[in-house]
Amino acid sequence: MVGLLITGHGNFGSGIYSALEVIAGQCENVRFADFEKDRSVANYQQELNSILDEMIEMGQEVLVLADLLGGTPFKSAVRYGMKRGHIQVVSGANLSMTLEVEMARKSMTDLEQLASYAIEMGRQSITRFPFKQKEAH
Repeated sequence: MVGLLITGHGNFGSGIYSALEVIAGQCENVRFADFEKDRSVANYQQELNSILDEMIEMGQEVLVLADLLGGTPFKSAVRYGMKRGHIQVVSGANLSMTLEVEMARKSMTDLEQLASYAIEMGRQSITRFPFKQKEAH
């Protein structure tokens, strides 16, 4: 099974992880890393690298879902992947995307296919409610 790491600014990773467990129950091979405001970049990168090393040493490839394209969590995961491989990094993560990925990980074993699926699910989850405009009196 492809491992899943959720990361982002503040408590994004732990928050999405917590919400995911409320909806989907206990999730296997899912981790998170938070880049909190009082934390140094070096300290965050050390934790992220340690988590990814652990997951990969267990024989997993890892899909990293990050909050923002170009942010420290995203760039840190990309740097890791450029040096060590075995990961894909997707930005723009949201709860709906993460839930869909969690359900798909049980049957989808190809990392690149899962990353593409995550992007599609993220796109599909963004919408607005089509209110009808009231007529002016």
